[in-house]
Amino acid sequence: MSRHDFSAAEFAERRARVRAALREADLDWLVAIHPVSIHWLTGSEAKSYQEFQCLIVAAHSDALVILAREGERNELLDDALVDAVHGFGGGVAEDPIEAFATLARRLGVLQGRVGLEVPAYYLHPHHYERLKALLGPALVAEPTALVAGLKMVKSPAELGCIREAARRADLAMERFAAALRAGESELALAAAVHDTLLRADSMLAASPVNLVSGERACYSHGAPTPRRLRAGEHGSIEYGATCRRYTATIGRVFSLGPPGRWLREVYDVVRRAADACIAAIRDGAPATAPHEAACAVIAEAGLAHGRVHLSGYGLAPGFPPGWSEPLHLFDASPYVLRAGMVVTVEPPVFLREKRIGVRIIDNVLVTEGGAELLSRRDRGIIVR
Repeated sequence: MSRHDFSAAEFAERRARVRAALREADLDWLVAIHPVSIHWLTGSEAKSYQEFQCLIVAAHSDALVILAREGERNELLDDALVDAVHGFGGGVAEDPIEAFATLARRLGVLQGRVGLEVPAYYLHPHHYERLKALLGPALVAEPTALVAGLKMVKSPAELGCIREAARRADLAMERFAAALRAGESELALAAAVHDTLLRADSMLAASPVNLVSGERACYSHGAPTPRRLRAGEHGSIEYGATCRRYTATIGRVFSLGPPGRWLREVYDVVRRAADACIAAIRDGAPATAPHEAACAVIAEAGLAHGRVHLSGYGLAPGFPPGWSEPLHLFDASPYVLRAGMVVTVEPPVFLREKRIGVRIIDNVLVTEGGAELLSRRDRGIIVR
């Protein structure tokens, strides 16, 4: 995504909402670190998150200032909707926190009340400790979910991107099903998915393809290997597709030959759990409700010992290593579902003793009266 992918009015509304949220939280400044926060406010896709970057947002001014490594300057000037770009490094080694200190003093950040995002993956612990020491008493909050919370309800333009990503995901699953056969390697099948996505204008998603088969079928997040599939085996595939970094995910179970009894029985339980999860999704429902509905189906079938982690999560523009939002369909989730949110539905069962794993992944748009399934791909077991 770049600043050209959405209207100036949409970006202006996003900025205004963040400024209002900062004032409501009694903050003068936000130091945004998460690449999705920076992406949402500026359109930037620059890879500065691999080292150190931040976007400085003022509560009482519309100006946005970005600090990133010098190598990204040209891309940021062209694609990021910011008022100033400050680079560090370039032809010489330079400490990014010292560069931040110089910029923060110039802008007057240290004289205000500052909130600092502290996201997983994107802020080195040593940088965090030094930022805390630098900001001192000016640092009064760590509102890591402030921007993420504002962007969970998607605009019509954002929903258009997610619908297109879902269409691309469906195309890749169709290609996968056509390529599925005994003797083919997991990696070759993953290559067919990647080829289809790239040809459909989907950049590679933020997380790699999961593809397992045979004795590996009980792995919940296994990467494809050179292993060749054999007749009579089953497995699963999961991946994401993108449009302007907005992500749609899909996951299906497959069988080379008629599915065995245990696979059919576990699949039936998981399918009913996913249906129960979808039926509990609607505007105003607590995010715990769909999870509890799915868990009840799995427990009633006597498979609770094989259920792992959550039943779904909110989808965001993706940057490695993931694409999830803070909203989780889980028993401790504090969130309430609202119309316009997009969540995954994927209550799983993995049984090591049976070497069986089943997770059907779909995305739904939360609506006033329920949920709209975004994938048009059949949810049944792919049989070849």
